[in-house]
Amino acid sequence: MNATSVDEEFNPSVHVYEPHKVGLPALRPYFKALWQRREFAAEMSRTNIRAANTNTFFGQVWLVLNPLLLAAVYYLLVDIIAGGSSKIDAGERFAHMCGGLFAFYYFSGAMTAGAASVVGGGKLLMNQSFPRMLLPLSAVRTAFFRFLPTLVVYLVIHLAMRQPLHWAMLLAPAFLIMLTVFAAGMGMIFAALQVYFRDTTSFLPYFVRIWLYLSPVLWFAEQAPAKFKGFIQYNPLYPLIGGWADLLVRGDIPKWQMWAGGGFWAVVAFVIGSLFFMSREREFVVRL
Repeated sequence: MNATSVDEEFNPSVHVYEPHKVGLPALRPYFKALWQRREFAAEMSRTNIRAANTNTFFGQVWLVLNPLLLAAVYYLLVDIIAGGSSKIDAGERFAHMCGGLFAFYYFSGAMTAGAASVVGGGKLLMNQSFPRMLLPLSAVRTAFFRFLPTLVVYLVIHLAMRQPLHWAMLLAPAFLIMLTVFAAGMGMIFAALQVYFRDTTSFLPYFVRIWLYLSPVLWFAEQAPAKFKGFIQYNPLYPLIGGWADLLVRGDIPKWQMWAGGGFWAVVAFVIGSLFFMSREREFVVRL
């Protein structure tokens, strides 16, 4: 490929698919083209939002009501199971569940939408030449803008539960960024797998539900049983959502293990996901 031509890699007049040739494309022109076509991903995201009616009032209300109602159900179940014996304040527990579920459903929505993005964009892949990574990234962007209204609702719940405001809450976006990067990486991994194994997206809801129970969403990070702590700490969402909850709900600065663990899993997932995704791109059109 001629390095002087920025668009040569994705120019329909010169691009030739080689389904038998699996490997990474030239990274510098690939990411340059990815950046130049960022508006393509943004417009695709806006189209998806309009198609899902999430730009209307009732669409936005349902985006908030769904995790909010689940938080109420889980709160009742956990409170009944605990028999009211928990030493943690009831308002703090409910605020924690709401904040955790809002973040978890943002992550799971971004990941599952990203997983379906390549197979779902079959006709687009057949007729347009562009960096395919734009598809899962646009799915993450869509999930992010669907998540934003829940932050306002959480603030209302936080105040309604008589939880104090702390300056440390301003650091919560750091964990949100790490969660976004992690979701993008996982979405790219499952998007590539979905091309080869079409039942991947059918399996994901069960995987996500188990992941929810293993993550500090319905329980606080320090409540993990001692005999399971060594195992649970290898869960990538343990530092990501645990750190998010510590900052957002309690205003506590997470321990350095939370920062290091969250950053580690975010970088690892994105690097592995992007490399795996790009290495399979040349087969997508043929296998679709």
